[in-house]
Amino acid sequence: MTHRDITKDAAYDAVAPDDFEAMLALDRYTHRSTAFDKIISATHDHFWDPLDVKYIDFSEPFDMEATPLVPEWLVASLATDYVSDHLSDPKTRTRFINSHVHFAFSSILHGEQGALNLSASLCHVLRDQGAQEYAANQTREEARHVTAFARYIRARWGEPKPCGPVLKSLLVEIIHAPEVYKKIIGMQMLVEGLAMGAFATYYQNIADPLGRKLLQLVMTDEAFHHKFGKIWADRTIPKLSAEEHAIVEDWAAECFQTLLFNLVAPSQQVGLYEAFGLDPDKVLEAFRELMTDEKRREMLQRSSNIFRVLVKTLVNAGIITDRTRAFYATYVDL
Repeated sequence: MTHRDITKDAAYDAVAPDDFEAMLALDRYTHRSTAFDKIISATHDHFWDPLDVKYIDFSEPFDMEATPLVPEWLVASLATDYVSDHLSDPKTRTRFINSHVHFAFSSILHGEQGALNLSASLCHVLRDQGAQEYAANQTREEARHVTAFARYIRARWGEPKPCGPVLKSLLVEIIHAPEVYKKIIGMQMLVEGLAMGAFATYYQNIADPLGRKLLQLVMTDEAFHHKFGKIWADRTIPKLSAEEHAIVEDWAAECFQTLLFNLVAPSQQVGLYEAFGLDPDKVLEAFRELMTDEKRREMLQRSSNIFRVLVKTLVNAGIITDRTRAFYATYVDL
């Protein structure tokens, strides 16, 4: 199937990325969806500037050596005996927690860069003026998120960590995908949904006032980005054939599993564990012993859990059916 076969609403009609001539068609200028007018207009209300200290001051100090950025329960590996016993010294434990947050915020930075490029790529393919204007606005907002997270990481750690291989692979696939549904489900619904869950969790628990301010500002933007995906789902999912729905549903499950793996798998954070004298293979073994089905569900059912938020998003969008319920039930009690 092509990207055009999945399109069920004119607002999401698309052309090939290199077909600029289609953008010059006269009928484009006489048709504009009103579906996005409210979230376009609202961009003025939640504007902020990461380069202006009136909004956020990245020179605010924080003692990274003495204070853990987040509580221990947010660092899953510390729940294993192997990691916890190895990191018994309080100062080392604090450094490990803050290094874990360094990796997490670096992943967020890479995700924001992906969202910037994704929304820019939508500008090249969406025919509708309203959808295109929305994508252009999101591109601008994602650019300031990249600037802001890069400056925060510079202030606290100096430079970001490399993007994990699984997350990198997913971002590349989403951005280069010709299918609009892959871009919207992968980025606007799942990556943005994951980000919203992560932002909310860190906002509630981070000890650094500067980090909390940054997350507060970013969340005001991201809520609107996530809404773009919701509009797509409302206008598209009910109109899909059984075959089309299966394609969309399988892609969502694939993205979900990829994001889950990137967040918790020790293989994605080898450098972090090795820097503290930990064997990544032994960390993985310890995770397997810890994460029985019952324990995993207990952790994932917490109201603040980001993957629970993602599953709720997919359920509300009508994407999850009996075909994939068992897959998600491995992680969340449906």
